[in-house]
Amino acid sequence: MKVPRFKTWLARLPSLNEPQRRQVLDALHPAAGLDQVVARIAQARAPGRCCPRCGNERCHRHGFANDLQRFRCCACGRTFNDLSGTPLARLRHKAKWLAYSQVLLDSLSVRKAAERVGVHRNTAFRWRHRFLHWVKLDRPAALNGIVEADEMFLLESQKGSCTLDRPARRRGRSAPMRNISRHLDCILVARDRTGRTIDAVTGRGALTPAQLERDLLPRLDPQALLVSDSRAAYRAFARKHRIAHEAIHLRVGVRGRHLGSRAIHVQNVNAYHQRFKAWLLGFRGVASRYLPNYLGWRWAIDGGRVSSVEHLLCIAIGVINRKR
Repeated sequence: MKVPRFKTWLARLPSLNEPQRRQVLDALHPAAGLDQVVARIAQARAPGRCCPRCGNERCHRHGFANDLQRFRCCACGRTFNDLSGTPLARLRHKAKWLAYSQVLLDSLSVRKAAERVGVHRNTAFRWRHRFLHWVKLDRPAALNGIVEADEMFLLESQKGSCTLDRPARRRGRSAPMRNISRHLDCILVARDRTGRTIDAVTGRGALTPAQLERDLLPRLDPQALLVSDSRAAYRAFARKHRIAHEAIHLRVGVRGRHLGSRAIHVQNVNAYHQRFKAWLLGFRGVASRYLPNYLGWRWAIDGGRVSSVEHLLCIAIGVINRKR
């Protein structure tokens, strides 16, 4: 709208009655949400923006598309915007992204999220895992001091799959085999006394030293004290890499002890297990292939670490067109 027409339209606003003013506000509300999202994306834009194809940092503005500024690479000629190369690229309805971020903070189910935001339930499900793609990677670089490590097991699920590699079973049934077996997903959780937490879906069945080397060793400070239960995998892992290790014999009723002035127990990580399992019940079962996303989701909201929709959106956007 050109300036003269806009001034004429703006001058007529006081003559609107109450229902008409309400209609105007309802029409402007999505646009206001879109402006907030675009501003948040611009704020998170990295100074070292580069072409997602060739990595060249020289680019120039090249018009607008889908409410975002586009750029053209001076080297290869590729055009891109601030969301190219991110999990949120090509997603529509940007005006509803902040509302959906609030849905994630509230841990709503897919259907309730779709109803609140005003999108289809398939869109709500797709958005959930696109938003969580980089949220699950936002973890501490290292665990220090006393590090508690323990694993929990969940019944493997192929929910949503068109083909199964096993006979179908009703929801809520127990595993076909007792104790730890190939029917259970093993989730390793390590947590230090400051609350920093890392986790990983190591596979199915019992935990092995090779899995600890892959998922725990890169994030474990060499001077840390590893505290675990009496499982042999932890002893072999600590012995091989010369890591200080203390074991708690939970099977014989030992819950903790003191080593000088330090309390040796795994109660912090076990409490985290309980919170995660109780939180997961609200989704009525999740597929095993999506467990890393839910682990990252829980870590993001545990203890109020991510308390605002803007913060969650910035994590979901992640590094924008920046060299890694």
